[in-house]
Amino acid sequence: MTKSSFLRGAMILTFAGIVVKILGGVNRILLSRLLGGEGIGLYQMAYPIYILLLSIAGAGIPIAVSIMIAEQAARGNYSGTKRVFHITLVFTLIIAVLCGLGLALGAGFLITCGLVRDERAYLPLFVLAPALTVSIITCCFRGYFQGLQLMTPTAISQMLDQFVRVCAMLALASFFLPYGLEKAAAGAAFGAVPGAIAGLTAIAWIYYRYTKKQQPCDTGEFTQSSPGAVIKRLIVLAVPVAAANMLLPAVASIDLFIVPQRLEAAGYTVHQATALFGYLTGMANGIVQLPAILTMALATSLVPAVSAAYAGRRMDIVLQRTNTAMRIANLITMPATFGMAVLAVPISQMLYATPLAGPAICVLSLSVLLVGVQQVTSGLLQGMGHTAIPLYNMVAAALLKIVLSWHLTAIPWLGEVGAAWATNADLAMATVLNLYFAYRYAHYVIQWKYMGKLLAASALTGVTAWVVYHALVFLLGNTVATTAAILMAIIVYFAGLLLLHAVAPDDVQKIPIAGKKLNQMMKKLHH
Repeated sequence: MTKSSFLRGAMILTFAGIVVKILGGVNRILLSRLLGGEGIGLYQMAYPIYILLLSIAGAGIPIAVSIMIAEQAARGNYSGTKRVFHITLVFTLIIAVLCGLGLALGAGFLITCGLVRDERAYLPLFVLAPALTVSIITCCFRGYFQGLQLMTPTAISQMLDQFVRVCAMLALASFFLPYGLEKAAAGAAFGAVPGAIAGLTAIAWIYYRYTKKQQPCDTGEFTQSSPGAVIKRLIVLAVPVAAANMLLPAVASIDLFIVPQRLEAAGYTVHQATALFGYLTGMANGIVQLPAILTMALATSLVPAVSAAYAGRRMDIVLQRTNTAMRIANLITMPATFGMAVLAVPISQMLYATPLAGPAICVLSLSVLLVGVQQVTSGLLQGMGHTAIPLYNMVAAALLKIVLSWHLTAIPWLGEVGAAWATNADLAMATVLNLYFAYRYAHYVIQWKYMGKLLAASALTGVTAWVVYHALVFLLGNTVATTAAILMAIIVYFAGLLLLHAVAPDDVQKIPIAGKKLNQMMKKLHH
């Protein structure tokens, strides 16, 4: 398990994440046009519940399984990896079936108790139950391959799942639309079932082919863990990660319950408060979360890489891989922070046809950098088996966010920007706490000299973007000027990295696929 394999895994997951996001965006646009406001409303009453349940039941399983598999493989206990996977797969299958039955039988209860307001959403909820069961089972297979640092099976499964899901959703919604919006929404929801089956089939077939090959023999005699011990470890590792995933939508819903109310307290009308809330959550949040595709891929790939090194008591490798992940994350997030900050209003105008989301984008741009550091340090702590610590840190940070959102949003001259600053404070606190525990358990310290070089290159990038935009906007218009500013900023950023020697050619060579060619180019430029 080399550093290059760790980077290759992160790149594969990043590519898959981008493809899944694009397919999901296309699906939302086409499905909204097909079903209209009322039809998409019925669909949206059911689908987020499915996603929430999948996040709760399935989020911790891949992380936990990958940690246990990586530990066994690092010790040379390859028969142990099979045993751990088989035990966890059976346990996951039971959990998956129970969750599917729970959604199917509980759909009526959700409507009766008023959590879902429209009774027509019953059918969309009911038909999502098989997809929930299949998707949770798939999580166990993904954890197995991630534990072996093989990210391609996960990527293929994710992309095939999303592609089949989108095609089936649009086809079934179109087919059932003449029979009414309720059936059309149910058809769209049921599209998740063939998508989930396709994803499971693909990764199960890859597993079958992989295990049919000649497997390495154990490097010694090992005492195999009992099923009870494996399941107990799975629960201990998975539950905190699942709880953290439950906390994420809960933290996001803080804005839903606090921001509109406090904006009205600041003197805004109901309509104005709703509009400002939309600028914050519907527009600004969507933009600043895009770089998280890369940082989440890095964190996912880092977990088994750290687990393997930690199991072998190689703390030097643990720190080496963590530093690599952090450098790559900051390499993207820091210039993105500066770029979004100086081009916030132009980006808002270009993407949303209004400049009013600009202030929130500008403030939230800081969260891009904070999220990257927080996710990488969470991957480090989880890889070392401390899966509960990032959860506790998130809880403490969420409490701070509640207090700050309540007070800052009610300040008239801040408004929704006050809520954005509360989000930054939330992420900053979670990040600082993660860094503290990373130092405590792994003696990890951020490479401040490297960060200083990135800061200088990123600041130069921000200045370039601002100058180019204002030089061109009156001649070419907002969209062309914004695009030109972004492209020129990227060029200047990479030039700054070379001038400041912020990226060593030897490090570049370790990048999969294009590393050798980039290394040769950089050496020529350095000479």
